[in-house]
Amino acid sequence: MEKQPRPIPKRDLSVGEVAARAGVPISTVHFYEKEGLLQSWRTPANHRRYERSVLRRIAIVRVAQRAGVPLKEIQTALATLPDQRMPTQDDWERLAAGWRKQLTDRIDRLTRLRDQLTTCIGCGCLSTQDCPLRNPNDALGEGHAGPVLLEGRD
Repeated sequence: MEKQPRPIPKRDLSVGEVAARAGVPISTVHFYEKEGLLQSWRTPANHRRYERSVLRRIAIVRVAQRAGVPLKEIQTALATLPDQRMPTQDDWERLAAGWRKQLTDRIDRLTRLRDQLTTCIGCGCLSTQDCPLRNPNDALGEGHAGPVLLEGRD
């Protein structure tokens, strides 16, 4: 009879272990928890403890932050995940799909900004050489404030 390997018991993590495994400072783990992105519980000795699934949640937060998703939106998205299990690939695909349009819009705005950066600020108040072609007689200045062309308003 072949001996079966014994399953490794599931173990919770201290804040230091979470920080080390996630590659973030302990202060970041505390900040994420304060912002409602992570959950912990306290031991009888008042030490914070975390489920191992928090490592995947931190990875999701860091990727979303790097993509420019605001923390409030990350928090809202993470609230749709069950607390009792590790976020899955399907969970990630659903969250990422929700952020895709926002990221595409941001990329489009940044591309316009890059392309117009040296020729026109887009508000009609600074008369560079391109403004007479893009904004004759300061038409954009009438009834609009700010960088009208850069914001994509008509």
